[in-house]
Amino acid sequence: SFTPSAMEKLRGRIQQLVDTVLDAAHDRGSIELIDDLAFPVPFQVISDLLAMPTERAEEMREWSQIITNSLEPTATDEELAQSDAAIEQLVPYLTSIIEDRRKNLGDDMLSSLITAEEAGDKMTTDELMAFLVLLYIAGHETTVNLIGTGIYELLRHPEQAAIWRGDPELDATAVDEMLRFVSPVQFSRRITLDDIDFQGTTIPKGMFVLAGLASSNHDPKKWGHTAEELDVRRDGAGQHLSFGSGAHYCLGASLAKLEAAIAIGTFLRRFP
Repeated sequence: SFTPSAMEKLRGRIQQLVDTVLDAAHDRGSIELIDDLAFPVPFQVISDLLAMPTERAEEMREWSQIITNSLEPTATDEELAQSDAAIEQLVPYLTSIIEDRRKNLGDDMLSSLITAEEAGDKMTTDELMAFLVLLYIAGHETTVNLIGTGIYELLRHPEQAAIWRGDPELDATAVDEMLRFVSPVQFSRRITLDDIDFQGTTIPKGMFVLAGLASSNHDPKKWGHTAEELDVRRDGAGQHLSFGSGAHYCLGASLAKLEAAIAIGTFLRRFP
């Protein structure tokens, strides 16, 4: 469902959502970037894809933020407890949606997951739950950070904002550079499958490893002397690791890039 052709079909819907937000901002004369643009647009898009009800959007946003806070390396015991409490509220809510969808299948992504079979086996409710939480939370939370922090960095680098604003052909490259520069997901946890030698240190098989994606994205060995500079015309910007790599490459990468390109690009040109 996240193929390039499928994403292109979403372009019009994303543009409509962004234009509606920016029209309202124009009428008011101001915008609260996260609450008005960066959160509601990705949240509505993933809700559309999964055909999720949106009447509890504020609760979903609160649950999502509490749960993602617990993933931070600096999470406190209190934040972990808050995450457990949020999950206890989230799971029954999503379970009721899954059970209802089993009886009322549609052409949405959740219905596709319910009906999908592999080797004759269908996903259990627990498996569907895990997938739904991943798609629903990861499907908007990180893109909120990309749009919000991306525009913040462009305000700090007006010369780069001007370059991007003046050349719509730069949208794809500029978004990749924003992904490299701000790294919405700073770390990713992996488990070593074999002993690995890393700069003279052996990491044993079976160890949890916290990979610093943001550090890789600013490594001068890869990016040269301009690693700490924002350059929306950077050659090879798409070689960042913000979506991970290999078998665990983010399945929603094309969606995130499309949403950010439309949201940031339209914002820059609408409000120079």
